Amino acid sequence: MVKKVVKAKKVVKAKKTVKPKKAVTAKKAVKAKTTQKAKQAVKATTATKAEKIDKVEAVGAKAETALVDWVAKFEELSDIQVAVVSGLSVLVLLIIIGIAGANDPRPAIERRGEGQLFYSTIKIPAAADTLYLSGSGAIRRRDGSMGSMEEQTRSTFANFRATLEGEGWSMSDIVQVRAFALAGEDGQLDFDGFNSAYREFFDTEENPMKPVRSFVQVEALVVPGWLVEIEIRAAKMPEG
Repeated sequence: MVKKVVKAKKVVKAKKTVKPKKAVTAKKAVKAKTTQKAKQAVKATTATKAEKIDKVEAVGAKAETALVDWVAKFEELSDIQVAVVSGLSVLVLLIIIGIAGANDPRPAIERRGEGQLFYSTIKIPAAADTLYLSGSGAIRRRDGSMGSMEEQTRSTFANFRATLEGEGWSMSDIVQVRAFALAGEDGQLDFDGFNSAYREFFDTEENPMKPVRSFVQVEALVVPGWLVEIEIRAAKMPEG
């Protein structure tokens, strides 16, 4: 009886030894399947990349062919047809620029109520740069005279122009003119003489702009000989 029990224990130990071997075999099988799937995934990814490259190259080839065909057709056009195509291209470009300008959110100086010599209103945005020039008049000549109303007005605006240009501004930036004038020795206010010189600086080819304007007759001016004293205000939008 004792011998049989011992044999039975040995059989049990043998069976227990077999189970780990089966577990190792199962792990190897799983690992092999995982490795095979990974290799298949790599192959699929490689194939996908190759397909994408082929598609890109195909699109590039089609674009190049289309460009060559377009150039060939353009070369076959007559001079008139070329002029028409060029004109249409310019027109489309101008339309695009116009739309971009219309959609430009930046504020601008608004001029309204245009008259022959000036505007009735000019609206200056808060973002605008402004420049004020104090009242000024003609420079006395060597003989001590100041000249007529027209001559004094011309001299004064010429001096303003030099000052503005020296500061990096221009006459087209002037948005307001105030003039204080008095009558000459004959007792007459030469309003026409003032306007004659004024027109040389505003609403011209060089400066198509016009300001708002005030013209006031006074009894006297501080500087002896002056027939008119003018002050201006300039404004412009910052660049960029």
